[in-house]
Amino acid sequence: MRRIAIAVVASTMTLSLAGCGMLNATEDGSDATPTKGSDITVGVLMPEKTNTRYEEFDYPIIKAKVASLTQNKGKTVYANAGAEADVQDSQMQKMIDDKVDVILLDAVDSKKIASMVQKAKDAGIPVIAYDRLAQGPIDAYVSFDNELVGEVQGRALVEALGSADTSDKIVMMNGSPTDPNAAQFKQGAMEELNGQVTIAESFDTKAWSPEIAQENMTQAIEKIGKSNISAVYSANDAMAGGIIKALKAAGFDDDNLPPITGQDAELTAVQRIVSGEQYMSVYKPYPQEAEAAAEMAVAKVQGRDIQFDALTRDSVDSPTHKDIPAQLVPVVSLTKSNIKDTVIADGIYQVSDICTPKFEASCRAIKLK
Repeated sequence: MRRIAIAVVASTMTLSLAGCGMLNATEDGSDATPTKGSDITVGVLMPEKTNTRYEEFDYPIIKAKVASLTQNKGKTVYANAGAEADVQDSQMQKMIDDKVDVILLDAVDSKKIASMVQKAKDAGIPVIAYDRLAQGPIDAYVSFDNELVGEVQGRALVEALGSADTSDKIVMMNGSPTDPNAAQFKQGAMEELNGQVTIAESFDTKAWSPEIAQENMTQAIEKIGKSNISAVYSANDAMAGGIIKALKAAGFDDDNLPPITGQDAELTAVQRIVSGEQYMSVYKPYPQEAEAAAEMAVAKVQGRDIQFDALTRDSVDSPTHKDIPAQLVPVVSLTKSNIKDTVIADGIYQVSDICTPKFEASCRAIKLK
């Protein structure tokens, strides 16, 4: 309950760590003489393109923040693996060969990438795990509180059902088995769902694929029966889109879709929430996470230990290493009631982005203007 309360109150960037003087910590160089100047190169490795956030939000924010912190002398180099672990290995090897100063790594496969993390370490290149906790000797980790994400999703689903009980049958569409975050999302969700509902079917979804989620949902409908599905736990928004396609193909319409969760506050998902197709998403303040990652990378390279420590006051364990310095950013349950106070207030979207002609009537109904 305490963790859910944290998620509810942490709603906009005005409540970010910047308000505590942490996000801008590296801009004060009084703690140390930098071991490297502002002419630095930050390598950024993102995992896939199915989720639009990485290229639309995360990387542009990181790039801009690195430039700001280095008086436009620093640069970023970017690569996206397209959900292929071997491709990411090659991309990381190139960054090591090119002698970048630090790598921000969002791993496709957290276990497989460990050997590349070791190679970077051997080459003297710090690696900061971004969004997903990679294995191997990483120097720090920045992400959202992933177990809390699942708790927020599970709790929202129970609340959507009203008087939930074990007669309510739930389909769980979990994320990729190679993504350690997916297991944490599931664990958090199960803390809220256990004893409240019955998990009738549960799937792990390769590469977070919406197409695979759609196929799995079709299979679940056939097995459980259309009228017996009370709600669907979807670990993210992209899969929620595939799930809704399967439900509609089975005869559900917009007025009788079961409650469906999501994550990432993608624009199409926000529009589905407005129209009532999707019950909720989890809004993860990307500017806060991305700016923190840039701050950590610059501080690490420049040897500003006090600022780096201030940015990594949490700690996490991976299967290979313990007590990894970390920053865990809180999240928000996004529903019809708080769209204006979250993604619009934070400048992620404008009302005009959401309320296109197709959604004008739904926007008016919830007074989204």
